[in-house]
Amino acid sequence: MTPPPARPAILYVADPERQPTAHPTITAALNAAADGDEIRIAPGDYAEALRVERSVSLLAWTADGEDAPVRHGPVTVNAPDEDRPGLEVAAGARVVLRGLTIRGGAANRPAVRLAGGSTAWSGGGITRGRLEVLGDAAARLCDTTLTGATLTGALLRTTGTVHLTDCVLADADGTGLVAGGSTHLELERTTVRGASGSALRIRESARVLLRDSRIDRAGRSGLLVEDQGSALLTDCRIRDCGAEAVRVLGSSPAPVDPAGADDRTVRADDGVRLHGCELTGSGTDAVSVTGPGHVLLTACVLRDSGGSGVSAGDDSRVWLADTRIVRTAAAALRVHGAARLTAGQSTVRDSAANGLLAADDATVRLEDCEVGECRFSPVHIGGRATVVLTRLRASGSPEHGVHVVGDATVEMTDGSIAQCGMSGLDIAGESRAEVRGLSVLRCRNGITSASRGPVRLLDCEVTDGERAAVVLGPGEIELTGGRLLRPGTAGLVVEAGARPRVTDLEVREAAGSGVVVAGDAEPRLSGVRIVRPGKNGLIVEAGGAGLFEDCDITGPGFPAVHLGAGATPVLRRIRVHDADEDLSADPGADPVVEDCVSVRVTSPLWPAASLPVAVASGPSGAPEVKGSGESEPAGEPEESLDSLLGELDELIGLARVKQDVASLVKLMRMVQRRSAAGLAAPPLSRHLVFAGNPGTGKTTVARLYGRILAAVGLLERGHLVEADRSALVGEYVGHTGPKTQRVFQEAMGGVLFIDEAYSLAPVGGSAGNDFAQEAIATLVKLMEDHRDSVVVIVAGYPAEMEHFIDSNPGLASRFNRTLLFEDYDTAELVRIVEQHAASHQYDLTDAARAMLDTYFAHVPRDGRFGNGRSARQAFQAMTERQAYRVAEIDEPTEDDLVTLSELDLPELDTQPAT
Repeated sequence: MTPPPARPAILYVADPERQPTAHPTITAALNAAADGDEIRIAPGDYAEALRVERSVSLLAWTADGEDAPVRHGPVTVNAPDEDRPGLEVAAGARVVLRGLTIRGGAANRPAVRLAGGSTAWSGGGITRGRLEVLGDAAARLCDTTLTGATLTGALLRTTGTVHLTDCVLADADGTGLVAGGSTHLELERTTVRGASGSALRIRESARVLLRDSRIDRAGRSGLLVEDQGSALLTDCRIRDCGAEAVRVLGSSPAPVDPAGADDRTVRADDGVRLHGCELTGSGTDAVSVTGPGHVLLTACVLRDSGGSGVSAGDDSRVWLADTRIVRTAAAALRVHGAARLTAGQSTVRDSAANGLLAADDATVRLEDCEVGECRFSPVHIGGRATVVLTRLRASGSPEHGVHVVGDATVEMTDGSIAQCGMSGLDIAGESRAEVRGLSVLRCRNGITSASRGPVRLLDCEVTDGERAAVVLGPGEIELTGGRLLRPGTAGLVVEAGARPRVTDLEVREAAGSGVVVAGDAEPRLSGVRIVRPGKNGLIVEAGGAGLFEDCDITGPGFPAVHLGAGATPVLRRIRVHDADEDLSADPGADPVVEDCVSVRVTSPLWPAASLPVAVASGPSGAPEVKGSGESEPAGEPEESLDSLLGELDELIGLARVKQDVASLVKLMRMVQRRSAAGLAAPPLSRHLVFAGNPGTGKTTVARLYGRILAAVGLLERGHLVEADRSALVGEYVGHTGPKTQRVFQEAMGGVLFIDEAYSLAPVGGSAGNDFAQEAIATLVKLMEDHRDSVVVIVAGYPAEMEHFIDSNPGLASRFNRTLLFEDYDTAELVRIVEQHAASHQYDLTDAARAMLDTYFAHVPRDGRFGNGRSARQAFQAMTERQAYRVAEIDEPTEDDLVTLSELDLPELDTQPAT
């Protein structure tokens, strides 16, 4: 009979009271153990360097009697010197660790080295030094903490697999974890936080899988992938990294179309893939891909990045599916170099720059995507980029919706663009475009093209634009089909030198003229229907020409066709319906008229039948028509100077400012009187510097100053346009000048108010680039060119504004008067609160007024103090506290609802700013 195999022995360490045979050290127990034995270690600190060469279990434990269950206790192994790790596992060993904490000899040396075999480690962890997994070692760590390392918290270079489950890698002074070689790493419900460098670095051909894990507060990148590394992240969060959340310098290749791959066919080493992940608060780009990196994001959210949402450069490839990018400090999608990006069913919102910026030789495809609320154009395409936009929805920008420049190529199908401050679609440079089924709604202009490359516009619709629906310049342009509905001025404008072909177009209810053709233009229009234009149906300005055939004009407000002097168009089979006149022409116009007819026209020159008719130039009584076809803006009601000065005087505080403004008004009126008397006017600069701390009423006074200048006749309108650095300075070369010009144009006839103007010339150098100097130079030139049309007010802190004015001789010569806005004193702050209360139907008790006086007397006047803003915040806090107080009353009276008492004052925060 064969005896049963011997059961594994249990050895005890440092427990002489309960186990008299216990070994004095762990090393002694290891020397005595055989394969499969279990070593139970009593709680305590052990100064040893352990080397495990057999398959054993090392368990921290305590027991309450022989039959009591084992309980883990704290066991710490302290490496006696920095030359040897606290724990080393040799090749071939199978080791189980429970509850052991290893403290290495030095933070920059290995505390634990797994040189082979397999290790299962639960509880405990490393408190100084790094974890190394080398050779063919495999490891599985659960509920383990690694902290206190420099250079890197964990270094993995093995042909085996490393699993971390419910683990924490914290506060590495360097990289959190480095995986190289052919390591296969899996992290589940694991957190990597506080690394001063990158949190995870995957290089060579290593692979990493992260599930439901967190990366927090990395000093550099959250995830860094290089060489042929790969990563698959599912339901992970990467937050508040100092640089990129994900940076890919290279990776293993992905399939040709990974976005369409079946999940069952996806391999772990198919590039870098993120599914259901959230990347927030990155210091620079949320995702940066360069080199030969391949990245796929599906169902992800990228939010609040300090740079771009996704930046792709060099030869990289990026795919996005069902991904949201929100609040980026730079272009949400930036594609440059020879990079290729494909996105489907994704959303971009609240970019401080462009939604998509494609440059160089980039290739981009967007399908069923939405881009909106961008400070720059939602889509900007430049360089030699090629972009395909299918069912794009772009909206909400002060600039162009889609801007195509340089030598770029764009193809748009079935898209929509809405509510843009400039053109919905603008095509310029040498770019090429084919646009089909585009809808443009409520933009300043609908579609503008000045490109010298071929442009095709097919079946597009432009609705409710502020100005012209379509503007076509020189170039090879074809406009076929489509509708232009209710444009604010002209429907179609053909600029000088343009030769477009326009067919089967409908222009309906233009506020100005339906079609305007400039001098030296020669379009070919056929099948165009112009319905109820406010002015002329067709204007051909002086020197204009072209062929116009088979067109209908119905219900124009002015003569259906007007020709300027020297115009020589061919009018063939034009039909005019329901008009006072069919044709008016200036002397010298010489049209060719063939088979044109009039139906229900009061004073027709054309017959009611299709017969050739000779038309004399310059019919008498022709109405005067503007060549641009634009309507005059409605006049604004005039304001009384005395009432405006009274409004200024009612402002709380600002005694010195009020005196300065009153002196300026007197000076301006004297200048007007001297001019009226034929006397030379003294030099007068109306541009001002408003110097003062935040909340001192600078914007309010600027708005009043513009209205006062309009009242005395020195400005046409007196409206206020507010701007700051971001409104003037562009993101790339050639962008700043047009931005500054656009803002200045908006202020024509009024006041341009530039807040924090010193940010254009910061103390100590530029603020990120030198484009701000271009903005200043452009501004100085515009102020000179339009010295009588715009007043510019620059505002900011007193010391910084002095430096700003001194930074450019042109500024110093134009801003020679400074108004100083002093801080509000305590009594004025109380009056501001009283004013807010009265306007919102609240009553302050006498005790509340007295407490407010004490409150403002003790408010720190530091960098957080906001003057009038602080008073408003105090009032808002009082209303909130009053609401909580009254909510406790079962049946409050009307007095309860409107009374603010001393109980409602906010607590005074005297903590220093951090």
